Amino acid sequence: MTTSGILTLSCPDRPGLVHAVSGYLVTVNANIVESHQFEDVGERRFFMRIRFDLLDDATALETVRTGFGAIATTFGMEWALADAGTPTRALMLVSRLGHCLNDLLFRARTGALNLEIPAVASNHDDLRPLVEAAGITFHHLPVTPTTKPDAERAMFELIDELGIDLVVLARYMQVLSNDACARLAGRAINIHHSFLPAFSGARPYHQAHARGVKLIGATAHYVTPELDQGPIIEQDIARVDHAMAPEALAAAGRDVEAQVLARAVKWHSEHRVLVNGNRTVVVR
Repeated sequence: MTTSGILTLSCPDRPGLVHAVSGYLVTVNANIVESHQFEDVGERRFFMRIRFDLLDDATALETVRTGFGAIATTFGMEWALADAGTPTRALMLVSRLGHCLNDLLFRARTGALNLEIPAVASNHDDLRPLVEAAGITFHHLPVTPTTKPDAERAMFELIDELGIDLVVLARYMQVLSNDACARLAGRAINIHHSFLPAFSGARPYHQAHARGVKLIGATAHYVTPELDQGPIIEQDIARVDHAMAPEALAAAGRDVEAQVLARAVKWHSEHRVLVNGNRTVVVR
């Protein structure tokens, strides 16, 4: 069976980067099957994603990783090398709304996502039947002002115990602490309706209806201590009109949220998202 790797990197832009990376892969008998690169001209920063097959069965990805370290140091790279055949292990955080979770469970089960979901955690018990029907362990972690530190501690115990790579806030209606955000930097994705900040707070779709909006949308982004301000991975919209009641707006919004979150999770799990300050480079 062919071993495939995905190399992602970013560094200050300078001549010879592509030659150095591709030249090294030649030395380990790797065949490049997909390559994307991007230069942020304003910041003079270079981004690259390469997928390759190792043609020599005797060469392991760990050997490739060790050898590439010298090149990364020379060019000041931030980089990662992943096994393309290893699914991303994701912990889902939910509250009472199940549309995003249900969509992700279906996509993972049918192989549409490079994802394994070993557990779901929630501050409510409402979605337990859905999760357990899918054969996945459900963890009820109640959150109150006094129990929030204990809930986050239990969440990180799950992350460590299950070898979690990614945390997905699939309509998890709790704000993570600054410490939790810092520990999960670059590996926690949240979804919210794009009315923020114009329609923040309770009943956003009723607020939107009262203002006669013509577009609704959703944004998926990495979690940061600044609420809903993390680097954006994906966004989308749906057109609505005056004839739609708040409930119809909410239903359309749920569809957009599920699709946007699924695309963000898919791209992250395929190592297609590179963080660029408060923005992202998404290689599709």
